[in-house]
Amino acid sequence: MEQSFSPEVLKEFDRQWKIISRGAVDILPEGEFQNRLKQSIADNKPLRVKQGFDPTSPDIHLGHTVGIRKLKQFQDLGHQVVLIIGDYTALVGDPSGQSATRPSLSYEDIMKNAETYQDQFFKILDKSKTEICHNSDWFKKMNFNEIMHLATKFTVARILERDDFTKRMKANTPISIHELFYPLMQGYDSVAMKSDLELGGTEQTFNLLAGRTIQEAYGMKAQLVLTMPLLVGLDGEKKMSKSLGNYIGIDEPAREIFGKSMSIPDNLIYNYFELATEVSFEKLEDVKQQLNDSSVNPMIIKKELGETIVDMYNPEGSGRQAREEFERVFSQKKLPDVIPEIDESKLVELEIDPRKIYVVHLIAKNKMSKSNSEARKLTVGGGVSINDSKITDPNHEFDLIEDIILKVGKRRYLKILKK
Repeated sequence: MEQSFSPEVLKEFDRQWKIISRGAVDILPEGEFQNRLKQSIADNKPLRVKQGFDPTSPDIHLGHTVGIRKLKQFQDLGHQVVLIIGDYTALVGDPSGQSATRPSLSYEDIMKNAETYQDQFFKILDKSKTEICHNSDWFKKMNFNEIMHLATKFTVARILERDDFTKRMKANTPISIHELFYPLMQGYDSVAMKSDLELGGTEQTFNLLAGRTIQEAYGMKAQLVLTMPLLVGLDGEKKMSKSLGNYIGIDEPAREIFGKSMSIPDNLIYNYFELATEVSFEKLEDVKQQLNDSSVNPMIIKKELGETIVDMYNPEGSGRQAREEFERVFSQKKLPDVIPEIDESKLVELEIDPRKIYVVHLIAKNKMSKSNSEARKLTVGGGVSINDSKITDPNHEFDLIEDIILKVGKRRYLKILKK
């Protein structure tokens, strides 16, 4: 017999359900989810809502924040958010969506990345209301017998149902045995943290459902599952990823965030408003109507989106400043108000001879590119200029006889002073 709930509980459920389901792809099992949410409200007992993050790179980008913002919604509704830093799962590497075995990372690199993750998580979440842990807290204590016991909770046939494994087998691409352990490890995280619900992107569905199986095998109530769509990157094709360079990092300078936002394809403007911001339902509807109005230039809406994203990760008003600078620099072809400066002494520190400056080294050593090879590509591609004169020769050298302004790409400037 279905349990009845008071009108007050049902009213609060409707409010929470509207917020929780916003932007979600799947809520599994939906009926069970709704009943447990109602029971949580009736008992005044918060749900334990978990999400894991493998620190495989140092920065969090907007793609990561889709899930983190959903966690923030749960947190604001009074539920307990549990963050798991996957320092041990990162050693394995999540095979979800991968066409080959992931390259191994050293534990030292993983922990360095983990430090930056924790700093950036709390640009969104309330640190005082967030439970955070590393899955090494339990995995490093497990003996071999316990690991084998965990392995008995899942079958090879079930794991090989994964689309990514099936595709790799058909393509005769190797699958390492350690990869088969990843969903078991993620599932055991749910056991260790006693999670009621786990969040993840749509590519995580198999792992999230595996968590239900593992929890039941350990005598626990199976967790609920909520999946969020993958945020498509600036290329308009593939999911946002630092390795693909199609990302907006939340720790980047305000002008960089705004400038990159202007590269968002028009057909993804609404998706970014819905998944990467906290605007109201009313604002979302207004954005949709404007985008459907052929008389409205999408760039106007995109600039508003850029302002919104910048303000979310910087002091209030930073978005307006970044927009004004963008319009001044790119629409009116003027220089930014603030340009980083170095002088000859700094060049010497960087082991650059001011009388014979190799432009590629100048770019790379001032971190205006990730490497010399990237600096060469930028130069050959026409993305480098000195005092408004484009440089396309990757072997270009010059003598610093006066102050110059180096421009790399669309938004990176450096002033080199002759002293």
